[in-house]
Amino acid sequence: MLDPGILSLKGGLPEFHIPEVPINIETLKIIFPYSILAASVGLIESLLTLTLVDEMTETRGHGNRECLGQGAANMLCGVFGAMGGCAMIGQSMINIKSGGRGRLSGITAAITLLAFILIGSGLIEIIPVGALVGVMFIVVISTFEWTSLGIIKKNPRSDAFIIILVSIITVVEDLAIAVLIGVIVSALVFAWKKGSQFEIHSETNQKGSKVYHLRGQLFFGSARNFSELFNPADDPDDVIIDFHYSRVHDHSGIEAINALAERYSKLGKTLHLIDLSSECCQLLETAGDMVEVKVYEDLKNWHIATDKLG
Repeated sequence: MLDPGILSLKGGLPEFHIPEVPINIETLKIIFPYSILAASVGLIESLLTLTLVDEMTETRGHGNRECLGQGAANMLCGVFGAMGGCAMIGQSMINIKSGGRGRLSGITAAITLLAFILIGSGLIEIIPVGALVGVMFIVVISTFEWTSLGIIKKNPRSDAFIIILVSIITVVEDLAIAVLIGVIVSALVFAWKKGSQFEIHSETNQKGSKVYHLRGQLFFGSARNFSELFNPADDPDDVIIDFHYSRVHDHSGIEAINALAERYSKLGKTLHLIDLSSECCQLLETAGDMVEVKVYEDLKNWHIATDKLG
């Protein structure tokens, strides 16, 4: 049987106390994963709460100030034996719906909570845990965005999948892991969509050279589609690829360009890459000997990468 004293709530002001733990690498290995997890959950919930409050009040909060203030407060709480905290969605929603808009509303809530602990700790002890559970259920029901269930069928399947995935992981694991996985899946979906949005238009100029005008983003997700757009065997001896409406973002794009240049090289044809962005030129320069494409400027001050063979 549990000792009733363990379940008692003792009111009082906190005292300054530095945790007596050995300051070494072993301690850091123990607390570092939990500190990262706690900080991630706290920051995510605070920023989500800030975004929601901004939408309801039609204002714009300061996320950086919120993060710095929360971090400083939690560090200060640590030396007074208090738990770390963050912005609470439920309390914020109740506060906003009750008419609270300024700083005074948050200060009033903090002072009231402190008074309950210091003065009314005996009264808090007699509140049944079941009643507190009921209060939390009411908070969850009132803060859940029920309209999202009605429009989930209208959203793209990828968005609906991410919403369901993040919701399930949040319940099974925690918010930090759910958000991390959601960001990764969203990035992969975005890369897949952008990789398939690659267009090409070709024409022949007055000198008989074939000019390809590209439109899209060249990166690891679209490198294969890029290479499949060209047929060197059917092209003339001089080919120009215009990157005015296209950008190369990573080394996979550079490798795709180099592989295409080698295909034209084997047929004794010349490939010119014109109007490359400054970012692409920097990638080519960084790649150095890893690729055979060279970079220089022509008389029109266009950035041109060309691979002349034969």
